[in-house]
Amino acid sequence: MSLTISALNVYPVKSLGGFSLQQCRLEFTGLAFDRRWMVVRPDGKMLTQRSHPQMALVGTSMENDNLVLDCFGMDSHTVPPTDAAMTRISSEVWGDEVPGIDLGDETALWLSQAIGDRCRLIAFPASEERQCDPAVSLPGDHTLYADGFPLLIVSQSSLDGLNGKLEAPVSMSRFRPNIVVDGADPHAEDRWKAVQIGEIGLRLVQACARCSVPTVDPDAGVLAGPEPIHTLSSYRERDGEIYFGVNATPDSEGLLSVGDAITIVASAHEH
Repeated sequence: MSLTISALNVYPVKSLGGFSLQQCRLEFTGLAFDRRWMVVRPDGKMLTQRSHPQMALVGTSMENDNLVLDCFGMDSHTVPPTDAAMTRISSEVWGDEVPGIDLGDETALWLSQAIGDRCRLIAFPASEERQCDPAVSLPGDHTLYADGFPLLIVSQSSLDGLNGKLEAPVSMSRFRPNIVVDGADPHAEDRWKAVQIGEIGLRLVQACARCSVPTVDPDAGVLAGPEPIHTLSSYRERDGEIYFGVNATPDSEGLLSVGDAITIVASAHEH
């Protein structure tokens, strides 16, 4: 069966709403604009849906390379362009110290009102780099505010298999993948080591251990109960972690489109 890209998803601000595209530029740090911004507390600590599920209700879009935020009942807000003269903030993403540029009081006020808690928005400085985990990546592999790697890949059949075990099916948006693949067997992506999409090569570096975010209903902005993590734990748990999808790093930059064919270049044998 042939493998193709069935969806491309970009999440400009970590833990806020994202959007789907028919075509998107892939950069070494991930899909263009993906996780380039992050919400932090006034003290600089990262804010995510784990503690604030309502963040899923804040929408994002890009207009002429400018980030636009929207939330029900509020006027949309265009975030000012990043300026090197703006205040620098140091934050942290899962143990990694990360740099940030504070995008000002007006954006902070809008976002605090939308989320219902005091917060600020930071942007990853264009002049900085964040190295991916050296244990499973190469020295040139960089990411921005993603948990650890530029891309998350999930096959549609993995979600279909999960939904076949759930009383109430969940959408792929629960898992926030960048690339959704059609035509694979359930969880076949676990075994892929390298794939080719046109001129672009991707290395699949490790399975993605899931936190509590998939228990957030992104359409309601609330924790919806223990599913789907509870059911996933019954057949996708290993060494105390629950896995769904795989992280990847690109070997080159270029344009990706929905419908692009995917060729498996290298895969691991099942144990």
